[in-house]
Amino acid sequence: MDKIPPGIDILVNVNKKFAADFYEWQDKQSRKIDICVEDVSSEEERLGAVGALHHWISEKDIREDLMVFGSDNYFEFDLAKFMSEFDGRHVLVAIYDVLEKDNARQYGVVRIDGNRIIELEEKPAFPKSSLVSTACWILPARVFPLIAEFCRGERKDNLGNLITYLIEKENVFAYPFKEKWIDIGNLETYHATK
Repeated sequence: MDKIPPGIDILVNVNKKFAADFYEWQDKQSRKIDICVEDVSSEEERLGAVGALHHWISEKDIREDLMVFGSDNYFEFDLAKFMSEFDGRHVLVAIYDVLEKDNARQYGVVRIDGNRIIELEEKPAFPKSSLVSTACWILPARVFPLIAEFCRGERKDNLGNLITYLIEKENVFAYPFKEKWIDIGNLETYHATK
C-alpha cells in the first residue's frame, strides 16, 4: 500500500473467510481502503481472480482505468514510473526476466515484439523465453467489456488466461523492470522479502 501514490483509490478484494482480518488491518491504515468481500460460502461458488475483478467493476460501477495487483506479488519497481508508461489506451503488464528459461516454468511466460506482448503461455513445460508476466497491470476502462466477455466462459480464476485473451483481441504492452520481484507462493518465500 505504501507504494500506491496518494489520491488513488484502493480497493482490496477478499473472501468471507479472511474478511475480519482485513477489516482489522484496514483500521490500522492511514488512508482509506475499500474492502470488498466476496459473498460466497463455498469453494465451488468463489468468483476466481478474474471473476472477482469483473464483479467489482460491475458492482462498484467502476469507469476509470484500473491498476491491478495480485496480492502474492512483492515488487520494488516505482509505481509512478509504471503509471507514466501507460498510454491511456492499451493494457500494460509488468514483466520480469527470471534469466533462465528453466526458472520460468512456474509462471506465465511472455514473448514480446518490441514492447508489445505477442504471447503469454501459462506454466509451460518448455518456456520460449525467460520473461514472465507479473500480476501487476494497468487496465484501461475501455477493456472492461472484454473482461465481462471473458468471464462468460469457464476460465475465471487464472489471471494469465485473461491476458492471453486480451492479446488475442488487441495490443497488450509490456513494462519490463529489473528491480526485485518475488511471486510469493508460501510463508518461506514471504519471509524472504523482508
